[in-house]
Amino acid sequence: MAQIMSMGRSWLSLLSRISLTNILEIIIISFVVYEILYWVKNTRAWTVLKGLVVICLFALVAAILHLTTILWILENITGIAVTALLIIFQPELRKALEQLGSQKIISNLLSFDDGKVDREFSEKTVNELVRATFEMAKVKTGALMVIERNTSLKEIERTGIEVNGLVTSQLLINIFEHNTPLHDGAVVIRGNRVAAATCYLPLSDNMTISKDLGTRHRAAVGVSEVTDSLTIVVSEETGRVSVAEGGALTRIADAESLRKILAQVEKPAEEGGRFKLWKGRLKNERKADE
Repeated sequence: MAQIMSMGRSWLSLLSRISLTNILEIIIISFVVYEILYWVKNTRAWTVLKGLVVICLFALVAAILHLTTILWILENITGIAVTALLIIFQPELRKALEQLGSQKIISNLLSFDDGKVDREFSEKTVNELVRATFEMAKVKTGALMVIERNTSLKEIERTGIEVNGLVTSQLLINIFEHNTPLHDGAVVIRGNRVAAATCYLPLSDNMTISKDLGTRHRAAVGVSEVTDSLTIVVSEETGRVSVAEGGALTRIADAESLRKILAQVEKPAEEGGRFKLWKGRLKNERKADE
């Protein structure tokens, strides 16, 4: 009991020394750290950050177990690693500084967004995708549809034109119809909505990809190598349907096979708030869409 009383008094004495300046500093630092983490999560750097956390844990274990050789190696490569990260993520860092200079901080803080990222992938969306895919395959209309999963595709989305339309077979067929303004490039699908069209995808350097496959298939494999997305490809030359996932390309024989693959993508909506003080606008917009 005496120890508890002593701890209580020490905490009270500590609180009495905290000034308004200290509280302000804590708020500012918390806000900056949150914004950095939020930005990182929407880029490919999120995957690298998780890798760095693993390395830090490994270094901690090495320090606890006094593994001097491993600690010496880690100490000597730290400076090189920081420089390498700055070079690798130079485009992302430049975009972050551009966004920092252009965004309205106060309006972001007082946003009416409820902070939910709608990643729900319903059975209706699966059916619409399957119908659109094989309708386009029948008439040999080339198509490239990238379905977002856990890794954000915001960077790829920025290279295209925002659509933000509900996924329907009619919309997808119209987008990829020959000689239409949006037919060139890929479509990014987030949850039940087409986020963007005419998006550019990174091409794969994999030399084992068949020479019979064109740029569309190489782009599908490329995006599946750097993200966990699932990409549906319809060949313009043969009308064959393929799915790219995890750096591998799989030929799809029929609609039922594609439906089974897409059924694995279904997931609930998840929270992704940014200090939202007001809620309800997105909810009302979704009701209006319905």
